[in-house]
Amino acid sequence: MLVKPEVAFGEVLRELRKQKGYSQELLAHESGIERNYISLLELGKNNATIKIIFKLAEALETDASTLIGLVQEKIKAVEKAKR
Repeated sequence: MLVKPEVAFGEVLRELRKQKGYSQELLAHESGIERNYISLLELGKNNATIKIIFKLAEALETDASTLIGLVQEKIKAVEKAKR
């Protein structure tokens, strides 16, 4: 695996947050997660627990399965581009 899953997750999280027009602060408020933790997730420095994934998905008005699916697609796309 060329792409670390936590990095791909962070990139997808940032993309979804920006699509919603949310700041990190607003996403933190909506999800009940600390803003600095969201920042660390987006930077790929922390791993999200299943509980956090569900909270973020709900705050972003999507399903946890959709969020993980987007991460998987990102990993595949980056790996394909690097071949």
